[in-house]
Amino acid sequence: MRYILLVFIGACSYGILSTIVKLAYGQGYSPAEVIGGQMFFGFVLTWLPALFFLRTKPQMRQLLLLVAVGLTVGTTGIFYYNALQYIPASVAIVLLFQFTWMGVLAEAILSRRLPDKQTVGSLVLLLIGTLLAGGLFESGGLEQFNLIGVIFGLLSAVSYTLFLLSSGKVAITVHPWVRSSTMATGSLLLASLLYPPVFLFNGSLWDGLFPYVFLLAFFGILLPTVLFNFGIPHIGAGMAAILGAAELPMAVISSYFILHESVSLLQTVGVIVILIAIVLPEWLRQRGKRENSTSNE
Repeated sequence: MRYILLVFIGACSYGILSTIVKLAYGQGYSPAEVIGGQMFFGFVLTWLPALFFLRTKPQMRQLLLLVAVGLTVGTTGIFYYNALQYIPASVAIVLLFQFTWMGVLAEAILSRRLPDKQTVGSLVLLLIGTLLAGGLFESGGLEQFNLIGVIFGLLSAVSYTLFLLSSGKVAITVHPWVRSSTMATGSLLLASLLYPPVFLFNGSLWDGLFPYVFLLAFFGILLPTVLFNFGIPHIGAGMAAILGAAELPMAVISSYFILHESVSLLQTVGVIVILIAIVLPEWLRQRGKRENSTSNE
């Protein structure tokens, strides 16, 4: 239960990102400044505590694999933040949320084992709740689609799926703090290649950009990466994909309270459905265990 809670909190922290990004874009900052700044400070924030856990040095092969995993973190942010330029946050997050079924499907293929009934039922509820919470059934909801934005949104889902799969399997003997910092290194390398860190020299960092990129680094890299590295190896990528759905309710809640965006009744129902879908599989499993223990007595 502890590891489930860690992954759940990590997923919730991701839900705040779209609101912060929208605020930064509203102040005129570019995706290059926002993404580059997030990856830079994510690198700094994760390496500071990791330095205390380097007593046993990881193998070079493990470090290279973790850097490769970090590339999936970087591409997820790059694709998602670029999608937000073309389509509303509600549509972008629905596209990102395709990682729920992608993650369960990928784990089923890799393990050569079909998902249980609880997982399938949870996925169905998640898809219904995601469509409702994303506002796609609202008036004009489907008119907000833009082909470029849709492509970026779906690519972010694929990239996030790869992260969930690999973060629970790659170099799991390495301390979670060191794993997180090495992944952040991969994200920074990718972001620096695509978006040279001009924000460090053009004055924008101390002219208002810093609060946004620092918060993005904390809630988008430090907190979720560390919590996922502690939790996912113990619960698996399939369960992590379901728990990751907590991101959407948090996104809706934060946009309502911070951006003062209106939330319809259908969106509220969607959020409730998603929360039920997250809790349902574990509740059914615990009930099954109690019934089995009772029948064995």
